[in-house]
Amino acid sequence: MTEEEEVMQIVHGRVKWFDPSKGFGFIVSEESTSDILLHANVLRNFGQGSVADGAGIVVRVQKTQRGVQAVEVVRIDPPEGVAFPLGEETGTLLSEDIQAIAMEPARVKWFDKGKGFGFANVFGRTEDVFIHAEVLRVSGFADLTAGEAVALRIIDGRRGRMAVQVVSWEAATRDPG
Repeated sequence: MTEEEEVMQIVHGRVKWFDPSKGFGFIVSEESTSDILLHANVLRNFGQGSVADGAGIVVRVQKTQRGVQAVEVVRIDPPEGVAFPLGEETGTLLSEDIQAIAMEPARVKWFDKGKGFGFANVFGRTEDVFIHAEVLRVSGFADLTAGEAVALRIIDGRRGRMAVQVVSWEAATRDPG
């Protein structure tokens, strides 16, 4: 075991804040006496370009001369205490109901954080899938970029297909255990 491997440990925490335009953010954890730096490259290696403030996160960390920093994201969980609001037309789904819906591979067509929504296309289907900013947030994301590969859990709403959960493509293709 190298010295570098000895100092790496797994830490459970919450995203304090993450700013994709700055390229970094911080994690707070009871397992660390200081905030943990989360660099955008480490997040991208996990398959996400952003992460929601308050999202649960499990990372491998390393102590450096400049402080503690994440070197690998192991898991991201949506912020706690949030319901999955789907609007008046469909009500609210429970988390276990959402988990029962099959994931569908998709690519983001566009997402406008300012407007609060965007669309994706499921591979092999022609219709757009609506993605609301709140569904994105409770899924643990802060934003999406055009062309980004994701997996979606989708329901049929009154106005068409809509995402009820967004998962990074890399996380969706990993062993769920």
